[in-house]
Parts: sequence; structure tokens; C-alpha cells
Amino acid sequence: MTPSPEVIGLIAGGRQFPLLVARGVKAAGNTLVAAAFSGHSNLDVAAEADVFRELKLGQLGKLIDFFKQHGVTRVVMAGTIDKPKAMDLRHLDLRALKLVFRRKGKGDDALLRLLSREFEAEGMPVVPAHLYMPDLLTPEGVLSRRAPDERELSDIRFAVRVARTLGRLDIGQCVVVREGIVAAVEALEGTDVTIERGCALGGPGCVVVKVFKPGQEERVDLPSIGPDTVRAMARGQAVCLAVEAGKSLFFDREEALAEADKAGIAVYGFSGDLGLEQENA
Repeated sequence: MTPSPEVIGLIAGGRQFPLLVARGVKAAGNTLVAAAFSGHSNLDVAAEADVFRELKLGQLGKLIDFFKQHGVTRVVMAGTIDKPKAMDLRHLDLRALKLVFRRKGKGDDALLRLLSREFEAEGMPVVPAHLYMPDLLTPEGVLSRRAPDERELSDIRFAVRVARTLGRLDIGQCVVVREGIVAAVEALEGTDVTIERGCALGGPGCVVVKVFKPGQEERVDLPSIGPDTVRAMARGQAVCLAVEAGKSLFFDREEALAEADKAGIAVYGFSGDLGLEQENA
């Protein structure tokens, strides 16, 4: 259920997600105040916004002032950001520097939680971007023409345990496994490169799993998949993709599933109560 119409501040990153969110915000009757970062954001958002401003990455003070000036009441964050560049201290303003040095944890989630609190302290609570695009959430169950076989389900169970254990340390969202052996774990390189590396090491028949990390900041950082994910798997001859239902985003679902069916890849939306965390018999 979307909230009553108000002034929404959108922090737009790259790719299509911020554009979809912008349209969802406007379709709900809200005023959209959008900010983008030079060289990092999808600037098509500007055409959807009532007010738009392009900033340099790291200008947190100017971003907050911009939102306050235009009466933003809620903030949403959507889209990809180059994290190493976003953390380059040379590009951060004083407010962003204070935020970075104040964090106790060293992972992505620790910083995102602090960033959310920074907006909340200014009277602008952060809400999930998918609130305005609920159809993007991954549904539960077998989504492809082919269901995972027993070997693939066994690898899914194993990969979920591995991913959630690593997730507690704020490491990655994606794990590539084959026959109960970990071939790759996601770091800063992103899902597609992780899949490429994992398939190169594990060989044909790999299973790819993406999970919602325990304690993850779900308002701003859900796992996501789409056609590019499936194409990377097809190139590496991976056979199964499993993602957490209701806690991940599935972009261009129809196109991605068509690609999966063409390549014979099983796509499965799992939930935590289906016994996937249990040890194999």
C-alpha cells in the first residue's frame, strides 16, 4: 500500500530502477524531487521529476539542503552506484566525511544505515523504493519452465547457508556453487562478474544463489536480478538461479525468464521457511 500523496525525494543511481521508481512515485500522485550524480546516474529521471538537480558524487550536504529546500517528506534511494568511487575520500564533502568516519561497521550496510539516519534526523525518513514498484519483487516458487532438480536443490540449500553466514559479516549477496563446492562469492565486482568467475572455476552446471543478507538495510539495498544475470549464466553454462522471494528485485522478468527457458536454466524464488537452511540428509 502506497502512502498518501506527498513530496518524495529520489536519490537516483544508475540503470533502470530509478526511472521505474520515479514513474511509480508520480503515478501515485506524489511530487517528485530528484537528485542525480554526474557520471553515475540515469539522467532520464529528470524528465519525470517536478524538480531535478545534478550533483557530484559525495556532496551529501548539498543533497540534504536541496531536499529540505523543496519540502521533501520522504526519501527513496534507487539504482546502482560505483561503491569504490563513492567511498573515495577525495570526493566527499565535510558532512559525508563525518558520516564515513562515524560508522562503526566497515561494510555497505553500516554506511547505508548511517546515511538513512542522516536523512531521518532532518525529518525525511527513508522508505523502500519498491514501495512504489511492488511488482518488481520476486514471487515465490518455480518461475521458469524447468524446475530445479534434486542436485540443484541440494546446491541451493548449501549456497543459502553459505551466503547467509557470509552475509552476517556484510559480505556479498551472491554465491556460485557446484556439487556442494563454492566457486565464487560476490565482493565489490557485482553479480555478473561473480557469475563469470564462478562458472570459469566451477565449470558447466553451476548454481547461482542471491540472498537478502541478515540485518541488511532493506529500504535501500535489495538483491536484484534481470536479463543480464541470466545471460551471464548462459555464457558460463550455469543451470539454476535461486533468489529470495519477496526480498529481491526481478527486473524485466518476462524477458529474463524467456532467456532462461531458452538456455534451459531453472529460476526459483525461495523463501526461508521451505527447509532450505536444513542440512542435507
